[in-house]
Amino acid sequence: MDLKSNEPFWLLKNGLITTYPSLKSDEKCDVVIIGGGITGSLIAHQMVKDGYETILIDKRELCNGSTSATTSMLQYEIDIPLYELKEKIGKKGAVESYKACSESIDTIEKLAAKIRSNAGFKRKKSLYFAAKKKDTEWLKKEYEARKEAGFDVKWLNSDQILKAFEFENTYGGILSKQGASIDAFQFAHELFKHNVKKGLKVFDKTEMVEVEYHKGFNIIKVDTGFQIRAKKIIYCIGYESKNLLKENFVDLKSTYAVVSEVDKNKFKNSTSTLVWNTDDPYLYMRSTDDGRMLIGGGDEDFYGAEKRDALLDTKKNEILKNLKKIKPDYHFYPDFVWAGTFGETKDGLPYIGEHKNFRNSYFVLGFGGNGITFSVVGMEMVSAFMKNKKHPLSGYFKFGR
Repeated sequence: MDLKSNEPFWLLKNGLITTYPSLKSDEKCDVVIIGGGITGSLIAHQMVKDGYETILIDKRELCNGSTSATTSMLQYEIDIPLYELKEKIGKKGAVESYKACSESIDTIEKLAAKIRSNAGFKRKKSLYFAAKKKDTEWLKKEYEARKEAGFDVKWLNSDQILKAFEFENTYGGILSKQGASIDAFQFAHELFKHNVKKGLKVFDKTEMVEVEYHKGFNIIKVDTGFQIRAKKIIYCIGYESKNLLKENFVDLKSTYAVVSEVDKNKFKNSTSTLVWNTDDPYLYMRSTDDGRMLIGGGDEDFYGAEKRDALLDTKKNEILKNLKKIKPDYHFYPDFVWAGTFGETKDGLPYIGEHKNFRNSYFVLGFGGNGITFSVVGMEMVSAFMKNKKHPLSGYFKFGR
């Protein structure tokens, strides 16, 4: 599956950071991780930290799937509003899911500091504003739900948003203290480099073609003709899991993004705030560590890479038209335009855990707009699973829920 198109900013910004060999011999280990994106890098880090002999394979070069097309916005907010998620899965599960995503941002900050990352991690506030007057009622309900749950939030009216951010035609919004941004493409490469020094084995251009399931171990056969014997497989294959799992558990979507020329003075407080709105599909924006603005939206159902990519110019104009609603006097000069594929679940939550059809295996599938923070939650969950321990969120993130 082609998960990205045209000119993903992160891929061009960073270039080819590191390459690894393909698998050219039979191997044996405790854990095989399938998928070398940001999720795979995080899970590999946890497995190495926990002392497991770990191998990671990817059919592409590392991070050249969805990770190269991500917006890399680190949010605690799940695609389903908290007040609505409480109605779907209960108050406890909803609040704990939101809090887990919030704590994930703290975890990434600590991890970035530990490995001395240069991937531009930056703490930011998050502004979620009403794009239409009718949205104000439920957005205030969401504000109250977050406040009750203990999140550091503040309600801003339209005049306060105009003064603070110079955004016109808004109808109030939630300003959250918790949020951040990072270059996930570079960060994932840094994690791989860090853990290879600690014993992680990485093989790119190596595709899994078959798995033999045995009692207590699996045999993973790859396209280079060799095989890996492992006690556990951890699948970190994101939206490509649709090709592996037969049930309809996620809806694939196409999303579009543009990045501007460097212009640090045109968006007041933009370098310290993630911005998104209540439109469907919603508009979102963040600054990059080199002073550009990344703006995205235009999400729609995925009908194939060719149809997705044919809409690049149309979606670019749609995004810029929506930007004009809040910044009518600003002319945005796009430097990069791309499309990516992501997935939505019925409750906005990931799938992390075992699947009945895959023995000796776990899945870490961080879907939605905050897939990176879900992947960080997955580090803790898989660490528990490997020790035959339960995790408080297992029931909410399991298959068949």
